[in-house]
Amino acid sequence: MITFASLLTPEQVERVHEASLEILENVGLLVRNEKARDLFARYGCRVDGETQIVKFPRAVVEQFRTLMPASFTFRGRDPQYDRTIPQDGPVVVTGSSAPNIIDPVTGCERRSRSDDIARIAHLINELPGYDVFSVSTLAEDAPPGHFTLARLYPALMNCLKPVRSTASDVSDAEEVLRLGSLIAGSDAAYREHPFITHHFCPVVSPLTMDYASTELLIFFVERGWPVYPSIVPNAGLTSPMTLAGTLAQGNAEFLAAAVLMQMVQAGTPLIYSTLPTVADMRSGAYASGGIECGMLHMAFAQMARYYNVPCGGYIGLTNAKINDAQSGFETGMSTLAGLLAGVDMLNLGGLLDALKVFDFAKAVIDDEIAQMLKRVKRGFEFSEENLALDVIAEIGPGGAFMVHRHTVKRMKTTALLPKLADRDSRDGWEKKGALDTHARAMTRVREILARDNPAVFAPEVDARIRSAFEGLVLGNLELPEGW
Repeated sequence: MITFASLLTPEQVERVHEASLEILENVGLLVRNEKARDLFARYGCRVDGETQIVKFPRAVVEQFRTLMPASFTFRGRDPQYDRTIPQDGPVVVTGSSAPNIIDPVTGCERRSRSDDIARIAHLINELPGYDVFSVSTLAEDAPPGHFTLARLYPALMNCLKPVRSTASDVSDAEEVLRLGSLIAGSDAAYREHPFITHHFCPVVSPLTMDYASTELLIFFVERGWPVYPSIVPNAGLTSPMTLAGTLAQGNAEFLAAAVLMQMVQAGTPLIYSTLPTVADMRSGAYASGGIECGMLHMAFAQMARYYNVPCGGYIGLTNAKINDAQSGFETGMSTLAGLLAGVDMLNLGGLLDALKVFDFAKAVIDDEIAQMLKRVKRGFEFSEENLALDVIAEIGPGGAFMVHRHTVKRMKTTALLPKLADRDSRDGWEKKGALDTHARAMTRVREILARDNPAVFAPEVDARIRSAFEGLVLGNLELPEGW
C-alpha cells in the first residue's frame, strides 16, 4: 500500500468536509446560469430566484458525491498515448493559454501566434515527460470566428498525445466537436475515441457559478464528452487569508461543480482540479510560484482521496521572468511536494511570469523535471532480486560492480539519464561551450523542431478540415525565421 505525504490529520480532513457542507448549506453559491439553477432546484437544493443564491442541503451533496467515478481517462489521436489517472499518474500536462511567448530567435517577449502553437505541439509530442498537450498559448492571428480553432487545429495537427482545450460558447463547442469528427473520419469514430478533453472553470471564487463556463460544462456532460472543472481560490483576494479557510472554501466550490455534473449525468468522470494560491499582500501579486500553492495542492489531494476521485491541477508554476534559479526552485519544490502527496495530474510546462508567457527552453527544462517526478513515483521497485544479496556476496569486500552483468543489465533503467542536466567535469563542460541550462535547452529545442513530424495529418484529412472551415490558419510546422 502506498503511503502519501500529508499535511492534514484524518480528523482535519473530516472537519474540512464538514466545513464545506456548512458553507454550501448556510452560505450557498451565486449561480448565474438558469439551467444550473433549475437542475439544483429539481434535485432538492434551495434556490432563491431573486438573488440567484443556491443553498445545498447536506443530504443532496452526500447523495451526489458518491456518484463520482474513481478514474478519468485522457485519450490521444494515437491510443498508445491514452492515460488514465490515478493508475497512470503522475500525468503531466502543459500549462495553457499564455497570451505571450519568448521569441525563440530574438529572445524577446511578443504576442503568440498559431505557427508558434504548431511548433510547441511538435515539441511536446517529442518530449517524453509530457502526457497531455493543453494548448500553451493563444493565437493573435486567429481569424474572426476561429478563436478556438486557430489554437486547436495546429495543436492536433502536430501532436498525437491527448489535447486539452476549452471553448467560448456552445456554437464554438459544436465547431470543436465537428473538427474532432473530421479528423477521426466520422462522428462515430470520434465518439468511440474522443481525443480532445474539455476544461472549464465554472466556479469563480468566491462562491460564484458563472454563466458561460457553467453552460459549457453542462453541454459537454449532457453529451458524454470528456470534461472536468478547475477551482481557483486566491487567499487574501477571493478566499480567506488562511490555508485552512481557502481549503474549506475551495473544497465547497469543487463539491458544487461536481454535484452539478452528477445531476446532469450520474457517473460522469471528473478530476478534482485546482489552482490555489496565496496572494502576495505587499502588492496583491498573483503568487502562483509560492510554496503555499504546493502546500494547498497537497491538502486538496487529501480531500480528493477522501472522495475517491483523481486530482491535480496547476502546480509547478513560477513567477520568474526567465529560466533562472527562481524558475527552477519554484517549479521543483511544489511539484515534488504534490507528487509525494499523491497528486495525479500536474499542469506544468513552459510557462513563466505567472502563466502569462511561454518559453521553449522552459518547456524542455520542465520535461526533465517531469521525468524526475515520474522516476520518484516509480519508487524503489523493491524485491528480493533487487536487494541483490547474491551479487553483493559474489563481488565481496573491495570488489567492483561496474562490469558485473547485474549492473550492465540495469545501467539504463535504474537511474534517470538526463539529456539536459550537465554531469561533465568542469573541463568537459568548458570544452562543450560552457553553456548554461537555458542554452542547452534551446539547443535541444532546435534539434527537435528540425525532426520529421509523425503527427501531421494525411493530405485527405487536412483537405477535409480546410474545406469545412474556410479561412482557417495553416497549422504547418516550420522552423522560425532566422533559424
